[in-house]
Amino acid sequence: MATRDTTSDDRTPGAFGPPSRRRVLRLAGGGLALAALTAGTVGCEEDAVDVEEPGSAGGDEPKGGGEGSGAGEKGQAPEPLWTKPTSAETYGDNDELVAAGGVVIASGSPLAALDAATGGQKWSLPGGAVPGAPLLLSEDTLYLASSEYDGSVIGYAPASGKETWRSRLGKEYRQPRPIAVDEEQVYVIAEILEEDGSSRTNVIAALNSTTGRVAWKEQRDVGTEQNGIHAAVRGRHLVYTDFKKNLTVRDTASGGQVWTHKTTKTNYGFFTVHQDLVVVPQGNVLQAFNLADGKEKWSLNASDGALFREPAALENVLYIADSARTMWAVDPRTGKQLWKSEALADAGLQVPRQYVKAGDTLYGATDLDKQGGIIAMDARTGAVRWTFNDKTGDYHAWLVATDGKRVFALHGKKLHALPV
Repeated sequence: MATRDTTSDDRTPGAFGPPSRRRVLRLAGGGLALAALTAGTVGCEEDAVDVEEPGSAGGDEPKGGGEGSGAGEKGQAPEPLWTKPTSAETYGDNDELVAAGGVVIASGSPLAALDAATGGQKWSLPGGAVPGAPLLLSEDTLYLASSEYDGSVIGYAPASGKETWRSRLGKEYRQPRPIAVDEEQVYVIAEILEEDGSSRTNVIAALNSTTGRVAWKEQRDVGTEQNGIHAAVRGRHLVYTDFKKNLTVRDTASGGQVWTHKTTKTNYGFFTVHQDLVVVPQGNVLQAFNLADGKEKWSLNASDGALFREPAALENVLYIADSARTMWAVDPRTGKQLWKSEALADAGLQVPRQYVKAGDTLYGATDLDKQGGIIAMDARTGAVRWTFNDKTGDYHAWLVATDGKRVFALHGKKLHALPV
């Protein structure tokens, strides 16, 4: 008996016109069609690294600061501590670059872990990461879908790359992909195989992170997607979307569905979770729902018809930008505005779609844009401190991660380490 997971074929095309090429790649979720699309990657000059002052049109000479400074003189960006070529195969999802255990890892084949301090390779996995599947990180384990497509999900120690855990959902399922993890379980979605080898439905399941045994599994409805899942876990609640106009919450103990909401705008499935709330951008409204019952806790309206973009809850503050290039800081518990900044618009910069925080600096990663890249902002005011762009022209989105000591910026096949 299927546990209800409502769906719709009516997909919102996004806040900014038709989906870009990067959006198409993300929606494909690592499908075979990606091979043809990625053949057109723009070539880049191997050593070209430029940084720019806020609002400038560029300039050919790098501008720098000392190691650990977090910024160069007079608001200029710091020079990278190191820049390395990678085997990265990313599609714009925020979970394709991770830093843990003294290494930084970008999704790719082979999957290589670079020393966070020096950029030297610490270890690699020849099979690499499954295209479109996340690098799922718990406190001490990196979980990956098996690159051998044998139905396994495997856990590795980030510092050494050694296998520490393995589980298999069953022969009747294909391509299980981890989507979320907590202290006790790894949550996966997999295709359910028919007798002829085809698949029309999929299953969501929980695997015990100690024994690898299946804790529970629930079949989802026909029409739901197993690709493009965004998920998070808080206590007894597993929250996820799959690029359709739905937000679904399940009980982590039983797998039973707690509630589901039809949303007005998907923003390609992005949301953030803070304590007992899930916060979802829906066009020009930002809404927070209680995880326990789905009731609205608060809402916030953008001004002048602007549309909210991807949110991030970091250190008890919710950061989000809108299509008017206004940056917001919000109390995620109440929806109260903490500050609002027009610095991005004033500097002519792109809107970030992913954020990390180190110290009192908020780092935002943008889509491809010559006025984008990595934008460093004052986390207390939203003021732009500097921007970093490698000027390669690569069509991939920027991705950002941090270990608290350095900020890692991935763009296409290049990985940069910046001081915080």
